[in-house]
Amino acid sequence: MELGEATTVLARTPTVLKALLEGLPEQWLHRNDGLGTWSAYDITGHLLSGDIDNWLPRLTMIVEHGMNRTFVPFDRVAMLGWQREPIGSLLDRFAQARRASVEGLAQLQISDEEMDWRGLHPEFGEVTVRQVLSTWVVHDLTHLAQIGEVLARSYRLDVGPYRSYLPVLDRVAEAE
Repeated sequence: MELGEATTVLARTPTVLKALLEGLPEQWLHRNDGLGTWSAYDITGHLLSGDIDNWLPRLTMIVEHGMNRTFVPFDRVAMLGWQREPIGSLLDRFAQARRASVEGLAQLQISDEEMDWRGLHPEFGEVTVRQVLSTWVVHDLTHLAQIGEVLARSYRLDVGPYRSYLPVLDRVAEAE
């Protein structure tokens, strides 16, 4: 895992989301696959919530306190309790939070040696800076794919015999 590469991916996520979601009909944005699944809108909120309460705060805690403090548990579904807002507004808030996260990450000036520093995760125990950063990148990419999949399933019944070539239409990801 290389910090510059990770930062490049993280910085692009808001632009990808904006290009994909802005201007879509409401029924596409809020469509999910049933109980225990998320819509594209929900996933966007989840990514925003992570930038506010999860990734950078945990990295900062490791750099400043090491294993002297355990991470605050992350509420993965906090966004489900938020007041619904237009997608453009949510995307703008995410872009602003992500810019602040990427800037905050740069301000930490994490060295190669610090990549192996450890913190305490409330579920997993010891985790390294490298693991948190790598997971942040994979988390973004996973949710971008999940958004694509939930949007694709809007046409699940419309593709006819092509469905045999489109396994995404029959694969439903449970909410993280």
